[in-house]
Amino acid sequence: MKAATVWEQVTVAGIVDITPTVREFLLKPASGVRTRWADGAHLQIQLAVNGSQQLRHYSLVGHSDGENYRIAVKRMDGGRGGSKAMWALQLSDVLTISGPHNHFVLERGAPSYLLVAGGIGITPLVGMALSLAQRGATVSMLYGARSEQELAYANELKAVLGDRLQIYVAESPNFAEHIAALPAKSQLYTCGPVPMIEAVRAAWLADGRRLAELRFETFGSAGSEDAQPFRLIIDRHGLDITVPAGTTLLDAINLAGIDTIADCKRGECGLCVMDVLAIDGKIDHRDVFLSPHEKQLCTRICPCVSRAVGTITMDSAWRENA
Repeated sequence: MKAATVWEQVTVAGIVDITPTVREFLLKPASGVRTRWADGAHLQIQLAVNGSQQLRHYSLVGHSDGENYRIAVKRMDGGRGGSKAMWALQLSDVLTISGPHNHFVLERGAPSYLLVAGGIGITPLVGMALSLAQRGATVSMLYGARSEQELAYANELKAVLGDRLQIYVAESPNFAEHIAALPAKSQLYTCGPVPMIEAVRAAWLADGRRLAELRFETFGSAGSEDAQPFRLIIDRHGLDITVPAGTTLLDAINLAGIDTIADCKRGECGLCVMDVLAIDGKIDHRDVFLSPHEKQLCTRICPCVSRAVGTITMDSAWRENA
């Protein structure tokens, strides 16, 4: 059974621009309790976005100072509005949060670790790198960004990892080469855009590695910058609507009064998967749950992150009581 979510109020106690598009926030609990979290954990934050109350998930960065939660938010001008709402915050503003929650747990005992970050995907991996280095574990990191200016926390990581940190600017690492160099039963933790994670997973499996030793976390809004409106039809409910560019397919379905089931809302868990009856155009799969073969079939979709181009006809799990 899933535990009930506990909400608390926090005050914005610090704001620092880490890069031109990444802003760090220190959030101080109003209750005065000491903050702590495990590596890989995240917060859920209630935000007013486009006139409605919405939830956003942000990874916790590094280790706790005991007084504040530490997160970093990349400004996504073409996104769904969450980053804009966060960037509008001022010192002393009050937010409601839950957490920390953790679906990206760092496990002990592996012979070596490889951390792979893309862009803002560095945030949950900072704490992992610090912890592994402090333990004396065998760890290395691959960190890629579009420009040197966007390498958030690179100096902090360089200080603890040294030459074990390899940086790639506007290019992709040779994942197969790095994975092949790992001892058996090593673990790989990766966070970043979906195409990067899919490339890492393909290289991992091609090397004969166990999928259980590969851990990943996505941005959740991957690819939202190029989102376009599309038509959604669900005949069972008489629904025929346009899904706006700034609204997820899952949110559009819920706003239309159709109940859905979802959990991570990052395209990872698969709980929200729905059947596709027809597609006039194409499905823009942005999840990491469905296999490449399932994506080619275009018979299922993760509506929390994936979209369509053109018109998509779907079915829901709702059935009238007999």
